[in-house]
Amino acid sequence: MERIRAVLIDIDGVLTVSWKALPGTVEAMERLRSAGLRLALVTNNTSRTRAVIAARLSGLGFPVTAGDVLTAPAATAAYLREHFPGARCLLLNSGDVREDLPGVTLVDGHGTDAEVEVDVIVLGGAGPEFGYEALNRVFRHLQRGARLVSMHRNLYWRTEGGLDLDTGAFLEGLEKASRTEAEVTGKPAPAFFASALAHLGADASETLMVGDDVESDVLAAQRSGITGVLVRTGKYLPETHRAASGTPDHVLDSFADLPGLLASG
Repeated sequence: MERIRAVLIDIDGVLTVSWKALPGTVEAMERLRSAGLRLALVTNNTSRTRAVIAARLSGLGFPVTAGDVLTAPAATAAYLREHFPGARCLLLNSGDVREDLPGVTLVDGHGTDAEVEVDVIVLGGAGPEFGYEALNRVFRHLQRGARLVSMHRNLYWRTEGGLDLDTGAFLEGLEKASRTEAEVTGKPAPAFFASALAHLGADASETLMVGDDVESDVLAAQRSGITGVLVRTGKYLPETHRAASGTPDHVLDSFADLPGLLASG
């Protein structure tokens, strides 16, 4: 732990659940700040912009600004600008994140399928918008040759009411039905972690990733050379941990325990 100079932190399920701070997490982040560590909040949250996320967290007492937040929509915008410049993109997402999609041409999707020309389907976070009509329209555009880009492929996430289905539950069906494979831009994509390291100006060997998703957060970070820390909060399930494709470098009961782990050397 002596070599750690930077920390990547997931938000949902690690710092908060349903936008309520988990016990001890504010104090833990304050201790990390006081220790001079470089911090970035890396999230697959697709319902709010970076500015809104930072404002919500700051209101809970977390010492963060919009510049500390790296989101899947922002990573998606960069990916689309590089790989599909000028493409007509149909976005299916729960929440308005257009502010974090600069330089991306979005079509509204209204009118008949034949009247709407779509080059790329972009999937964000699941919600009420992911109904049969919307998913079937996406399926038809994929059959016509549209490319499929997804901000993440998380199967579920934790709310105060329990686990809720997320985009991955629908994405796998769309991939199989259309015989295509989505290009994923958020976690666990290696490019997402590379972008986070560049943002902090840190090397993988001196960086630690804290998350509640053993596959997308922790093991994906470890494959990029980042030290992984799994926390037993949020979406954590013992059976998912046991069935994981690898072993986390560290497992903690909560993010509140992270300063102690770092102090242990």
